[in-house]
Amino acid sequence: MTGVLDYSSLPYLRHVVFELLDERRFRITIDVSQLRILDASSINVILYLRERSQRLGGDLQLTGATGTVLTALEITGVAKELDAYTTCDWPVPQRQRQVVDLASLRLSHGQWPAGATELLTHLHTMEPGDPARHRARNAIIELCLPTAHRLARRYGGIGEAAADLRQVAALGLVKAVDGFDPARGFEFATYATPTVLGEIKRHFRDRTSGIRMPRRLQELRMSVNAARDELTHTLRRSPTVADLAAYLDVADDRIIEMLGACQSSRPLSLDVPAGSDDDATLLEVIGGDDPEFDAVEHRQALRVLIARLPPRERQILSLRFYGNLTQSQIAEQVGLSQMHVSRLLRQSLESLRRRLSD
Repeated sequence: MTGVLDYSSLPYLRHVVFELLDERRFRITIDVSQLRILDASSINVILYLRERSQRLGGDLQLTGATGTVLTALEITGVAKELDAYTTCDWPVPQRQRQVVDLASLRLSHGQWPAGATELLTHLHTMEPGDPARHRARNAIIELCLPTAHRLARRYGGIGEAAADLRQVAALGLVKAVDGFDPARGFEFATYATPTVLGEIKRHFRDRTSGIRMPRRLQELRMSVNAARDELTHTLRRSPTVADLAAYLDVADDRIIEMLGACQSSRPLSLDVPAGSDDDATLLEVIGGDDPEFDAVEHRQALRVLIARLPPRERQILSLRFYGNLTQSQIAEQVGLSQMHVSRLLRQSLESLRRRLSD
């Protein structure tokens, strides 16, 4: 890299590294020997990119740091960690060197092409039926498509295929190109970024979840995703539930509830195999006969037989089995002796049992 690596040129660095990672080039060396300035935000991003490459089994390192760049790395205490003292004589065997002149870059918000607004302004001056208008529209979409794909990459790794997310982002880009009105005086980047991100979020909301989470959990999930990235840069490790809860000032239970809800957003099919050893499906394994089914017929028959008992016997049965009274308490209520109540209960039960069996 040559020139200045700061907030304005950081999106390009992220883009280059992410493209290399997508091409499964996980071991990356950045030559900063000709870099004049490196600010603190850039160092945090470099550490983040290094962690991403390490997760994929590779590594990211700097080489050839001198002057103010080396001083910035030493002040932040990461010069040795990023191997910045090592120098390389290019070309390194089995590696490809890509020269990036940061001073020549013209980047706008979110790294949308800087000339997109002018191209769209010219597009709106063309007649709707002009064949050149259709070609110009397609050219603008192709020009901005890499940026839309980079926005889609933010949502990778949360259960949706990367190719599907790129398709959704491309659809959002088409809507942004067709809906942009240059007469309002805004830059295309200001309009396109929320349009593409909104399309991706709607995709997650409407297409990927078989079970809809409550809105409070959806909002907490977005906050947790942002906090996780920030804490990963700060702590240089994956944040725990306690870290996320403290950062967002919420209870640990709410974080755990949200994580559990995310894992349960897609219902499991009952037709999936229950195990690898047999062909039984989950539906055949989790089901079972309710033991109460056998008692349904007896209950219906007893309802008829109890109705045929004399009123006093029905009252005694009700006080005993529904009122949960003892025989002595029943005797006081019906004005009989305890022995008489016991005899009537026994006779009633034997009669019901016999009739039910018959």
